[in-house]
Amino acid sequence: MSKNDKDKNKENLPDKDEKDKEKDVEEEKKINEPETKDNIDSFGVISNIFDFRSDIQYMTIIGSIEGHMVLPPNNKTTKYENLIPQLVAVQENDKIKGLITILNTVGGDVEAGLALAELISTLSKPTVSLVLGGGHSIGIPLATASNYSFIAESATMTLHPIRMTGMVIGAEQTYEYFRKMQERVVSFITRTSKADRDTISKLMSATDNMANDVGTILFGKDAVKIGLIDEVGGLDKALAKLKELIVNNKKD
Repeated sequence: MSKNDKDKNKENLPDKDEKDKEKDVEEEKKINEPETKDNIDSFGVISNIFDFRSDIQYMTIIGSIEGHMVLPPNNKTTKYENLIPQLVAVQENDKIKGLITILNTVGGDVEAGLALAELISTLSKPTVSLVLGGGHSIGIPLATASNYSFIAESATMTLHPIRMTGMVIGAEQTYEYFRKMQERVVSFITRTSKADRDTISKLMSATDNMANDVGTILFGKDAVKIGLIDEVGGLDKALAKLKELIVNNKKD
């Protein structure tokens, strides 16, 4: 092989540094892919998929809201101990301008649900909620906790009295505790929505709406009609409203 041929081959070979860089990028992808999958599986949060960048944080509340007791492994759950640090981070992170909460929940632990709802309602940044599928039971305070709330037209919300499972002592103190727990929920809903106390209490105690239970099932438009939710709409409207609130918040 002539000297000229050798020089040509050298020119065609990729630079060693360039190959090393490509290798590093591939290794980084392999490292980040499991982390991304774990974040989605555990928290419902995208960390770096498709190089996702936004000043809006979103949070999903799905399945049963798990509280102090661990639910069976075959249950879809939202663990409140995972969401609390995320809500604190939303408040503390200057890069995050607003929060959208997406709900499809059957309800769950009352105290855990109220704890999350109180955190959402006390954030200083704009918040919007969107109910998809269902926002039942303690999911209602979680929906009303935001500055503005949306519900899909096909979604439903179930208002019912406080329920307890397991052994219950049939004493006056137990019933008084039930009443106080229910008052906590009703007070929060009336404080964070346009629905009035009498309407909420009446719907909670209705016996002609559900076949084998006490309470009322509200469809999207019904929830808006009584002032429980602000507007019927989907993701596009929810994001547009949140961006509007963010702009107004910057002006203030």
